[in-house]
Amino acid sequence: MISRDLQVNSILLLIGDMASGNDGNKKLQLYSYFRSSCSCRVRIGLNLKGLEYEYKAVNLVKGEQHSPEFKKLNPIGYVPVLVDGDVVLSDSFAILMYLDEKYPQHPLLPSDLEKKAINYQAANIVSSSIQPHQNIGVLKYIEEKLNSDEKLSWVENHIGNGFAALEQLLKDYAGKFATGDEVYLADLFLAPQIHAAIKRFNLDMTKYPLLLRLHEAYSELPAFQNAMPEKQPDAPSS
Repeated sequence: MISRDLQVNSILLLIGDMASGNDGNKKLQLYSYFRSSCSCRVRIGLNLKGLEYEYKAVNLVKGEQHSPEFKKLNPIGYVPVLVDGDVVLSDSFAILMYLDEKYPQHPLLPSDLEKKAINYQAANIVSSSIQPHQNIGVLKYIEEKLNSDEKLSWVENHIGNGFAALEQLLKDYAGKFATGDEVYLADLFLAPQIHAAIKRFNLDMTKYPLLLRLHEAYSELPAFQNAMPEKQPDAPSS
């Protein structure tokens, strides 16, 4: 006969494993590239929820995303990919929605319907109207067909258009963060994009005061800062 105390302790241990992302002995695995803003979104989400994970580096510059082994995980050959036991997911949006439902601690969406929709809209501006235009494949193609100056002009144009739209969208919703005083989905998409604009492309952020203020707010959050490119195990040491 199992004692009541032992049963209670077993249940508490199981709950603890679930909360930390450990389903039995299976730790979450994240296939990531240090400079990938899509991967960075997921890293922030995992950090916010306090989920432990194993970092699996995929070097996009060396083309490891096109290997047969990786394409078994994601046939289109993009990072991030999340492995949770038998579940394999790619696309940062899908991964974050999955994590939010399975691990409800620190919800990534507000309960208010309008603010929830604004989070979706802001996230989609980043994921569909900005980020795809600055990924490695696109920039490499432009540089090969044209030149480096055209590549930079291309990036600045698409980031600028997207940032101008985000400034307009969020002006009536922003508090300390994008849609109020709590961190939500929009912030997970904005933080890596703003970081890339500043660090990779030297964009003049004075034209986007709201986004610059959000960038400063994100710099105070360990869950965000620990997910940034320079903190990842595959980031160059110099």
